[in-house]
Amino acid sequence: MHSDVLIIGGGPAGICAAIAARKKARENGIEDKDFSICVLERNKRLGVKIRISGGGKCNLTHEGTVNQLIGKGFLRKSEQRFLRHALYSFTNKELLDLLEKQGLRTVARDDGKVFPVSGVADDVLRVFEKELGDSIVQVIAGERVERVEKMNGVFSVITEKAEFIADVVVLATGGVSYPKTGTTGDGLKIASSFGHTVRKPSPALAPIYLKPIPPQILAGVSFRGIGLRVAVQGRSVSRAGDLLITHKGISGPACLSLSREAAEMLGEVEKAEVMVDFLPEYASEALKKLLLAQASVNGSGLIRKFLQVQPSIPSSVVSFIMEQAGVDWEEKWGNLTKKARHSLEQTLRNFALGVVRAIPLHSGEVSAGGVVLKEVDPKTMESRVCKGLFLCGELLDYAGEIGGFNLQAAFSSGWLAGSSVC
Repeated sequence: MHSDVLIIGGGPAGICAAIAARKKARENGIEDKDFSICVLERNKRLGVKIRISGGGKCNLTHEGTVNQLIGKGFLRKSEQRFLRHALYSFTNKELLDLLEKQGLRTVARDDGKVFPVSGVADDVLRVFEKELGDSIVQVIAGERVERVEKMNGVFSVITEKAEFIADVVVLATGGVSYPKTGTTGDGLKIASSFGHTVRKPSPALAPIYLKPIPPQILAGVSFRGIGLRVAVQGRSVSRAGDLLITHKGISGPACLSLSREAAEMLGEVEKAEVMVDFLPEYASEALKKLLLAQASVNGSGLIRKFLQVQPSIPSSVVSFIMEQAGVDWEEKWGNLTKKARHSLEQTLRNFALGVVRAIPLHSGEVSAGGVVLKEVDPKTMESRVCKGLFLCGELLDYAGEIGGFNLQAAFSSGWLAGSSVC
């Protein structure tokens, strides 16, 4: 079976690569019958990552200008530089326009995350499937690629069942997060076989497992607007945001955002402490003055009552804060010693949740690592190592923040790759 363009992987990047390739071919006056496009997908249906995104509600992208997306979504300068051309080539607005033309309405939440109005991820996938049909793209599902070879300028793509011949190959197989969805690193092996350097995959947007595990009474408790810090041998990484206590450790936006750097810091280190700042809006001196003021204006008041009315401190956590600070449950502000007040201040600033037990790669929403960016042309997504081979999506060594940034990067890099194959 011969294709002019063969795309390996039917996730967000692969789907957009196929649609963009047809669009560009038509713009160039190439008739559909003279330019064949095929997508090979190892799962029984395309777009598994689209269907599970945002808890099944599909956080498609993030609102704002392209510069805002780049600045908020990708914190490393090298990744910002690499993705800039792709994100400008197919913007979040163009993505939403494409979906709207097929009747899918979207809405941006207060935090900037964009979802389909229906809240059903499958609605998004159905639109893309219709676009693929309109683009005369042959989709072959349940076809896992085992290896890819190139001889005399032509690619031979061998699967478990057949051999496909292609003039151009687009690798869009994803990373290694959520292996049950089919992202088990197949594309990394193929890229490596062509001479690409692959940085070892690592967790990103992942939960953090703790030891000891959190008390059962705290499982499911959310902290709002706190500061989260992971410290390793005098170094630390921190984030501000919301946090969720789980039966194994922590999750939620602050944790997911911090997990990539925390995993990189850990390395061979055995102990990494996880701490919460319950009042990050107060600088050190301001927090000290706040606690001192309570003794003068509310001397007869119970300390626990003050903690219970703080928006960022759930009531179920108050007893744990006081225990860690060594302050009695019935202690009043007027009776608090200077030493005890200092201990309370330090506990509010550095509440110890535990020690990192693991940051599971398989549970991350995305994975960092992959094909190093310098080996891919950011203006076309073509390999600098092998002509005619294009790479896009999570296969590449970047990882964005939570909020739809990674899906947008996959859509955009896939679109740029597809536009460039012509």
